[in-house]
Formats: sequence, structure tokens, C-alpha cells
Amino acid sequence: MSSNITKSVLFGTLASAILLGVYFAILTLVSGWSFAQSQFSDFWYFIISLVVGFGIQIALYQYIKSLVHEGLGMGKVVGVSGTTSTAAMISCCAHYLVNLIPILGVTGLVTFVAQYQIKLFWIGILSNIIGIVYMVSKIYKFKNQQ
Repeated sequence: MSSNITKSVLFGTLASAILLGVYFAILTLVSGWSFAQSQFSDFWYFIISLVVGFGIQIALYQYIKSLVHEGLGMGKVVGVSGTTSTAAMISCCAHYLVNLIPILGVTGLVTFVAQYQIKLFWIGILSNIIGIVYMVSKIYKFKNQQ
């Protein structure tokens, strides 16, 4: 049992680190390292919340997987909320993509995303919370069936 928990925590920590790495890599590629640092400084509380929430979901998923060896179809929940978290974090730099992709349709999309950046952060956090609550409820149900 302890081995399952340790493995789950390691997976969650690794997933959080990877997500944070993706955030910094995309911002650095789009606008440079100093911009990435500035955006993180401005929105660190959102970014860390999203990263930690995603890591918790990965840890819970890994734990459930170790309990039932199949994951009870929760990969979709993790995938959706993980994608939402990543999109919310990247939204803080989306308006700078206009410099790289001078296509009129993309300009409108990037402007829309930049305009609703904070709301996208909140949607990502809410998505994380829903995913965590769902997986914790599945763990309780599984443990109560035994």
C-alpha cells in the first residue's frame, strides 16, 4: 500500500514539473525568457494552482490504477482537466502569438483568449477541482466495496 502511495506521489510530482516546463517552454519560445519570468511573476498564484491541481489528479489516477489495474475510465477526466489547465496557463501569452502567425483568423482567436485570460485560469482551476473530487469519490466507493 505504501509503495502505491509513493509511486502515485512521484507520478503527480513529475506531471506537475512537466506541465510547468511546458508553460515556460511555450512562453519562452513565443516571447523570450524574460517575458516568461514576468508572466509567471504576474500570475504565479494561478499557474501554481493549476500545476498542483494537475499533479494531484495524476497522483490520484495512478493510485486508482494501482488499486484496480484499469483506472475506471478516469484517463478522460485527467486528460480534459489537464488540457484545460495547460490552455489556461498558456492563455497568458496567447496574444503574443500574433507576432509569429500573421493569419487573420488566428489574430481574432488570440485576441479573444487574451481578453478572457483570467476567466480561463478560473475555468482551469475549477476543472481541476471537479476532477479531483470525482477521483476521490471513486476511491471512496472502491474502498467501501471491499
